[in-house]
Amino acid sequence: MNEANSISSAGGGEMHGGQWREVLSDAIHYWEWRRILYNAVLTAVVVIWIVSTWPHFRPAFTWTSFVAIIVLAMFANLCYCSAYVADIAMQFSSFREMWRRRRWGLWLLGMLFATVLANYWIADEIYSYVAAPYVH
Repeated sequence: MNEANSISSAGGGEMHGGQWREVLSDAIHYWEWRRILYNAVLTAVVVIWIVSTWPHFRPAFTWTSFVAIIVLAMFANLCYCSAYVADIAMQFSSFREMWRRRRWGLWLLGMLFATVLANYWIADEIYSYVAAPYVH
């Protein structure tokens, strides 16, 4: 690693802009392309729930529920941004090259967690409320 890209211990932990730009650019390039798939999978979860249980979800389609869906989608994307914290920290560690080859595991784990959370939220918080009038 050349001196221009190293952390300056004498300067109180300051970093040269080139290294920050390189790491941040790498993180953005990696995570933002995968955000598209992340959003597509979560959208598919919602669509599958709606289509497979359509008669029960019909009364839930209101402006209020539309706003709630938008807020939940924004929250899901905010949670997705937490990957940057781990990625940038690992890129500044001595494990950078190994991390860059294996960070797909963090994406997969986060995707699985988001899918389970979305299914739970729909099944427990939304579907049970909407389907309650139809249960005998």
